[in-house]
Amino acid sequence: MSFVSSVFSSVGATIAQAAPDQFGEFVRPNIDWFAISPELVLLAVGALLTIVDIMLLERGKALAPSLAGLGLLAPLVPITLLALDDAGTRTFFKGAAGGAYVVDDYSLVLKAMFLLGAYIVVLISTNDIAEGDYWESEYYSMLVASVLGMVMMSSARDLISVFVALELLSIPAYMLAAWKKRDARSHEAGMKYYLMGVFASAILLYGMSILFGLTGSTVLTEIAASDAVATNTPLMTLAVVFIVVGFGFKVSAVPFHTWAPDTYQGAPLPITAFLAVSSKAAGFVGLMTMIFVGLLGQADAWEPLLWVLAAATMTVGNLIALRQTNVVRLLAYSGVAQAGFMLAPFAVGGTNPGDAVEAIVVYLLIYTAMNLGAFAVVITLARKTGSAELSSLGGGFQYAPGLTVALTIFMFALAGIPPLGGWFAKFEVFRVVVADQSLGAIALAVIMALNSVIALYYYARIASQAWFNDAPDGDNSPVPVPPSLRSAVFICAVLTVLFGVLPQTVGRFGELAGNIAGI
Repeated sequence: MSFVSSVFSSVGATIAQAAPDQFGEFVRPNIDWFAISPELVLLAVGALLTIVDIMLLERGKALAPSLAGLGLLAPLVPITLLALDDAGTRTFFKGAAGGAYVVDDYSLVLKAMFLLGAYIVVLISTNDIAEGDYWESEYYSMLVASVLGMVMMSSARDLISVFVALELLSIPAYMLAAWKKRDARSHEAGMKYYLMGVFASAILLYGMSILFGLTGSTVLTEIAASDAVATNTPLMTLAVVFIVVGFGFKVSAVPFHTWAPDTYQGAPLPITAFLAVSSKAAGFVGLMTMIFVGLLGQADAWEPLLWVLAAATMTVGNLIALRQTNVVRLLAYSGVAQAGFMLAPFAVGGTNPGDAVEAIVVYLLIYTAMNLGAFAVVITLARKTGSAELSSLGGGFQYAPGLTVALTIFMFALAGIPPLGGWFAKFEVFRVVVADQSLGAIALAVIMALNSVIALYYYARIASQAWFNDAPDGDNSPVPVPPSLRSAVFICAVLTVLFGVLPQTVGRFGELAGNIAGI
């Protein structure tokens, strides 16, 4: 322990000597190494995976999934200890009104969500990646690197740290989308995701540069306290629009969603689940941080814009999903529609940002469980049928009754049917929107209600296909379910039911996240 402490002290002293503040004077930041231990653990896991790959080569492939899974669970230990600690909010690289990196209840809840979601992705990847013609060890290294960016995004409170975290989570995801090295469709998926992602990053960075030019700071709390944010000017409105549009691409909001269906269909199915859940959630986290910490004073600019995005996203996503015959593309457009529901609290978040953050985080937590579960079932069934077409689900109840029940749970949870978790996610969003009591909020609530009915139709269609239709080829032999996939389906199903039957469990996490430092 003394050796480790001395190493940390030496590294801290080196960083302190080379850390100038915004005025060019050298400062000695007091870095709490325990607070950033989840990030350090993930960094060590990524290094370990690389070393094992280099030293053991082919023999290291069998170790990669276990190392990655355990490495993603390990940071939950310091996260739990930090949550139980009474030290309160921990701030690093402090400015005049806050810090560039913050560890608070909001960040801890989201870090735990990203880690557990990525662990489920490892479970559903284990057999699919091992049996495919893929590079295996690098796959898990890229996955851990992307999760590290998501974990950093949870604590980022500075324009630079937000952008660095966004790129760290995005660049490995571009490569993972094209991981099927001999599949032209996978290459297309990766290229589309890369090109649209780079374009979105450029727009976002331009908005951030305008914001920095107007406020003279990169720290979000200092930006929020500046006179420029308190004043409505065309240039400030342009910065807000660019930032919202940049994150709109990341969360697949309409009309910035066009990359999602093709990317989801072409990428390996475990990565499709990862992009549809964890990557999208990270985009929402970045948007929440930027809007509610740095740009709360510009509510008149971003509330109408996000109202339009929310209404258009849920409506277009649902209407296009109605016509899909491929389950993966259907779930892609379903994810677009779900993003519209998650955008709804932003449209009324200017008056009560804490409640808006709480509703969005609750939705993200429940969405992670039910959507990952849905993809886990689809991946398992695809092992038998070799297809992701909707018709291939026929006969599911005959040859895989347990998976069919699980699929039904996830589909009706996504539709918001009680007592499954999705009802509470939608309830929280409705509660926040209706509480605003403005005409725009009531209109948005009506649009949400109509879209919930539309979504129920295609979710029920997926379940009915497995329950009532016969297998296309007449083969009702049992589907092989590897232990890792069985575990993933079981964990997601239990959480989906638990969040619906005992909503106070997930509600408590949402309440903690609503106390985000800086608002």
